[in-house]
Amino acid sequence: MSPADLRGAVAIVGVGQAGCGEARGRTEMEILAEASRLAVADAGLTMDQIDGLATASSSSAMWGLSVVEYLGLRPRFVDSTMIGGSSFVAHMMPAMLALASGQCDAVLVCYGSTQRTATINRAAIKRARRQLEPHPYEDPYEPLPPLTSYALAAARHMHQYGTTREQLAHVAVAARQWARLNPEAFMRDPLTVADVLASRMVSDPLTVRDSCLVTDGAGAYVMVRADRARDLPREPAYVLGNATAIWHKQISAMPDLTVTAAAESGRRAYEMAGVGPADIDVLELYDAFTINTLLFLEDLGFCPKGEAGRFVEGGAIAPGGSLPVNTNGGGLSCVHPGMYGVFITIEAVRQLRGACGERQVDGAHLALVHGNGGTLSSQSTAILGTRETL
Repeated sequence: MSPADLRGAVAIVGVGQAGCGEARGRTEMEILAEASRLAVADAGLTMDQIDGLATASSSSAMWGLSVVEYLGLRPRFVDSTMIGGSSFVAHMMPAMLALASGQCDAVLVCYGSTQRTATINRAAIKRARRQLEPHPYEDPYEPLPPLTSYALAAARHMHQYGTTREQLAHVAVAARQWARLNPEAFMRDPLTVADVLASRMVSDPLTVRDSCLVTDGAGAYVMVRADRARDLPREPAYVLGNATAIWHKQISAMPDLTVTAAAESGRRAYEMAGVGPADIDVLELYDAFTINTLLFLEDLGFCPKGEAGRFVEGGAIAPGGSLPVNTNGGGLSCVHPGMYGVFITIEAVRQLRGACGERQVDGAHLALVHGNGGTLSSQSTAILGTRETL
């Protein structure tokens, strides 16, 4: 079986979110369960019909076991691969293979975190992670992960291509403009380029407004085979392409600080889907930092390498621009509870359903979702489409 054989064989039929922003007094498992129940109900299914699970968390090495127990599932398929924030985009391919082979009939992909309101000892966690996951070429310099790594990539892009801080700021402003159209977004106050430039510097050249939010939040989606999807109540979002690429872990091992493995995951996802950048109607990119959006626009083929800064300063990715990007407000202004990949997937499905209200992109039939994990380490690309694209 080739990847092309899986094109459109599986669809996302239910989505749900819970606890986004602040979920005071609730645990990450509680909001994960609520998002999961909403997604399953949205699909027109019941929890006892879920026989596949894909989930991951940075807070537990055996998170999948806890989710199975808490939700009362008896899955025939489980994937708890953890590759950072891209995990929930990468989970699509093993889920597709399990569904296509008949190993299971309905897969729940879910995530939850109370990163904002939970009482945790961040210093202790940082020490523990350094012992469990050492970065021998970086730890001696005591960086602030992951911020320092993304700042390094941003600085290199600026040096190599003349990208400016103002251009980076345009990414944050565009995300905020989309967020102001989204009643679920955590930050909806007006934001200007001057505001971004004047905000607190956290790791040169990135300011706090160049950096993602720290919020609580849970998200989930349900996948079934295409033949079953047609009989369920919601309009399916068919998975036309999906690919994951990993070239490094530590930023110091990145072959080129201005080229990510999205160049590979995107190419393979396009090939599987049989489409190209010019065909995409809406993009949902993992914008942990403003530099991410620039790098992914280039590596996924939406503008030449080094040109993304000039591309965004003209308003191309903002509401009313030529290329709708991060229409929910992104990780910069909508929600970012540690890992964000599930939320870009949910937004893409909502856009393809035409269910996004004031921020809806007219005529959206093809959506590209791109997840990022670690320090530009893992890259996962998915292309979703309506029935018209099959």
